[in-house]
Order: sequence, then structure tokens, then C-alpha cells
Amino acid sequence: MKDYENLKDLHLNFIRLLEQLYGTFNQEKNKFESTSNSKIARDLFYSDSQFSRLINGTASEGEFKRAVRNVERSLELIGLKEKEGIAPGTSYKPQKNKKGLSLVLSVVAVILASSTIYFGLSHFSNPQKLEDQPTVQVSSRFDMLKWSFENHYINPYVKLRELPEDCYYPCYKYQGKWNLKEEYKIPFFRERNGFHYVAKEATMYTNCLENDSNTNGEAFEGYEYQKHEIWYDTRELPIDSFLVTAGSTKIRPEYTHARFEEDDHFVKIAYVHTFFRGEYTLDSASVYRSGKVIGRDLEFIADETLLSRLDSEKLVEDIKSEVNAIAQNRLEDFSKPISCDPAQLPKEDFHMLDEGDALEFNCQFSTGRFLVDYHKEYVLDYQYINNVCR
Repeated sequence: MKDYENLKDLHLNFIRLLEQLYGTFNQEKNKFESTSNSKIARDLFYSDSQFSRLINGTASEGEFKRAVRNVERSLELIGLKEKEGIAPGTSYKPQKNKKGLSLVLSVVAVILASSTIYFGLSHFSNPQKLEDQPTVQVSSRFDMLKWSFENHYINPYVKLRELPEDCYYPCYKYQGKWNLKEEYKIPFFRERNGFHYVAKEATMYTNCLENDSNTNGEAFEGYEYQKHEIWYDTRELPIDSFLVTAGSTKIRPEYTHARFEEDDHFVKIAYVHTFFRGEYTLDSASVYRSGKVIGRDLEFIADETLLSRLDSEKLVEDIKSEVNAIAQNRLEDFSKPISCDPAQLPKEDFHMLDEGDALEFNCQFSTGRFLVDYHKEYVLDYQYINNVCR
């Protein structure tokens, strides 16, 4: 009887916590007033069967305890959001999230574009229990995204045991962490020439996309942090100078392979921090990529450093004004659905996909009246499921 009462208390506590997020719980129908159980399961990174056990009170004591901790952490993140002054006076309602972000990652998207914050959370590399760990200083915009996927309490991945009996669920081998293989460059077209966008770093976490329209595991989503750069060419060469021919969309190979750090004509002006959500669908031959920017932040190089290279306060102010305009207007193109050709499947047999395999996309970026081609390649550095489904 004692165990039953304990489970009953855990179940009631779990429901009470969820009611803070999803409204009144209807005990007769075993559902919440405004959100489906499937949607809540996705928000909390549970399969429908796992969440069904929790909501019906048939889960084990350990499952209930983990679930309660997960919801409490999510509520803490939302409290952190309010503490930071984000969207004051508004309540957070996951069911109205039109961008399809999960509960935790919705908060991450906002915080990635805000200032440095402090909170008590665990890093994946530390095996200690979360409650026993000291406060961690989060000094990087990437840390929140990393925590969302690399922690012991919220696991967004589909597990091997959750796959169908015939093992046809291609996305399961694509789950994990991908990194940008090589940088790419794009010259900007502006009223003033001389600006260049350099994609330096990108880390993407992927998990199977589970929704009503995808029942065969043929889609996955990627949450991607990008740290890129904007450079200024003191010669202010026109954009055609970097294309194969005037009016072409192809960039010269020597421009692609140039190292701006070693060229005195180029001055780094700013870092661009971006949070991107992509969706990837699979067929028998290709991977199709689509997505949108969720958040972006511009971080200028210190004025003292810029003055040492440009020798003019007015020029520094003019360039910073231009870069702000680029971030607000030209980079806005990156916030629209992207234009990329499908990538070839890394492996014809998805079961054979392994760490070191790559997704290669040929894309186009619109800069003013110019279209510029660029190549983006992700390498699978960490694969969540190494084993093959049998």
C-alpha cells in the first residue's frame, strides 16, 4: 500500500506541474484543456508510449521521479526567461509556438541572443548528480543549446528500443551532433562595397522529427548554433571582383580559399551569433533541407581594435552603421526559408550511417540583386545510436 500511495502522489505532482504549463487537466478524458498529449510528449522529449504511461499513472517510480524533475527544470528555465526581462507581461504557452520549437529550446532561442547569464545547471561531461553540482557560469551563447541536448535529465532522441519492429526508421541514425566541415564566404552587395560574410563555425544537434505527418521516421530536425564573422575590405572592391564572371552566381576558388586573417586589406568587424532551426526530410536518394533563423545577435570588435586598423573614428562609425544595416536587411534573407539543393544520402543503406559521414548542400544566398552560390557541409561528429537496429 505504501508503494501505491507513493506512486499516486508522484502522479498527482506530475499532473499539477504540467497544469502550470498546459492548463486544467480533465481526469475523465486524461488530457489537458488546450494541448494534445502527443504535443506535450514532444515538448518534453518523450515518446507517445512513455508519456501515456505517465499520464495514466502506470509508469514506474523512477520514471515518475525523472519526469517530475524534467518538468521542474522546464519551469525553472521559463522563470529564468521572465527574470531576464524577456517578453515582460506575457505568459509562455507552448501550444502557440508557431516555429515548432520544443518547450526547452524555445527558451534557448531567446537566451542565445541575450547577455551572459548565470544559473545552476549541469554540463554533460560531469557525471555528478545535478543537485550536487555548483552553479555553472554560462559565458557562451552555445552553452544553453549544448545543455539542452547533453544532459542526463532531458533526452530528445528516439531510442533504439522505440523503433518499429521492421526497423524502418531512417532518422534514428542521423541523430547526434554535426559540425560545419569547412568555412565558406559570401561577399555582400551594399551601397558601399567591401563587406564579406564568413561562415566559420556551426554546431547542429539533430533528433527524429515526430509529428502526425511523419510516421515513417523519414524526417529529423536540427537545432544549430552558428558563430560567423563580418569583414571589411579596405579596397572596397565590387562584388563582381569575387565572382567567376560578371553576373555569375559562382565565387572564384581563390576567394573561397583566401585567409582574410593573413591579408592586411581585410579587417574583422563583428561576430554574428545565430540560432537556426532546420527540418530535414529523407527519401530513397536525397536529403532535403529547409529552415529559418530563430535568433541572431551581432557582437562588434572593440572600437580600440578597429581604430588601430582603420585610423579614423568616422570610418569606424560608418562601417558599424553599414554592418548594422547588413544584419537587419541583408542577413534577413537567412531568416527566410533557405534555398538549397537536396543533398545526396551519405549512405544508401541508412543503417550504415556512421560518425565521419557528411551532408553536403549546395545553396544560394540573395545579396541585393545578386545571387551567390555557397557550399555547406556538415560532418557527423557524435552519433547517438551507434548500434544497428535488428
